[in-house]
Amino acid sequence: MRNFSDLTEREVLALAIANEEEDNRIYTDIAEGLREDYPGSSHLFTEMAEEEAIHRRRLLELYRAKFGEHIPLIRRHDVRGFVHHKPVWQMLPLNLDEVRNLAESMEVETQQFYRRAAARSQDVSVRKLLGDLAESEVEHEHRAEQLTSQNLPENVRREEDAQARRAFVLRYIQPGLAGLMDGSVSTLAPVFAAAFATHNPWEAFVVGLAASIGAGISMAFAEALSDNGSLTGRGAPYLRGGVTGVMTALGGVGHTLPFLIPSFWTAMVVAFAVVVVELGVISWIRWKYMDTPPISATFQVAFGGALVFACGILIGSS
Repeated sequence: MRNFSDLTEREVLALAIANEEEDNRIYTDIAEGLREDYPGSSHLFTEMAEEEAIHRRRLLELYRAKFGEHIPLIRRHDVRGFVHHKPVWQMLPLNLDEVRNLAESMEVETQQFYRRAAARSQDVSVRKLLGDLAESEVEHEHRAEQLTSQNLPENVRREEDAQARRAFVLRYIQPGLAGLMDGSVSTLAPVFAAAFATHNPWEAFVVGLAASIGAGISMAFAEALSDNGSLTGRGAPYLRGGVTGVMTALGGVGHTLPFLIPSFWTAMVVAFAVVVVELGVISWIRWKYMDTPPISATFQVAFGGALVFACGILIGSS
């Protein structure tokens, strides 16, 4: 990699051309990724991509006039300190706020970089070139604001934000909540049954750990194999399965860890407190994201947890 300050005027211009071309492709990829679910935002990014293409054509005309037809291949990752952006294909499925923030940061970061580079440059022509590029990014930022107001009126923005929230709930909250409920509730019976049957915290810990990991693996496969997401829009099955499996294991491990405490009754009291916290978290998630009334959410979760907890105690004490 080379320092930006070591680039010649020709290389800086070649880098600017590559930069604008890459931004054009990023905006085009975003537009394509949003086309089905968010047509307003998709049109916005299409027009921003066209703006980048105009900038690239103007830079090409200047380059040909000064240096001819051959343009050396210089890219962002060839230069130290330059702005790097995550490829769009690594962001799929696209999050609306994430890509909007990416577009804003692309303009602001590139503008700031050009200005800092111009301030450090000792060559007058290079400094002018970098200053012109910075002003071009400012103009593009203003143009992006105009496009937003034209293509994303308030009602469209609200509809797209609501769609983004629904997608987030379907792809992450629901699988995670299902896993957390299963791990927190279903493992109560074996853990506390083992605890009361043996009065040995370590044996209760071993049973709880096995039950938690086993339930996590089972739930991960069940979620991943139940729906490939093509019709429901719930996203990649392996991602959902991973979220469900991890949350299931965490839900069971939470009230299993207290049994590492050597004192049986101390471990029991701490484990019971952890169970109360887990059930409270589940109730809050159901109220926050699933539109369940808080009293109803608390009662349903607490009732189910109490039944499983009682079963564990009765079986372990028998």
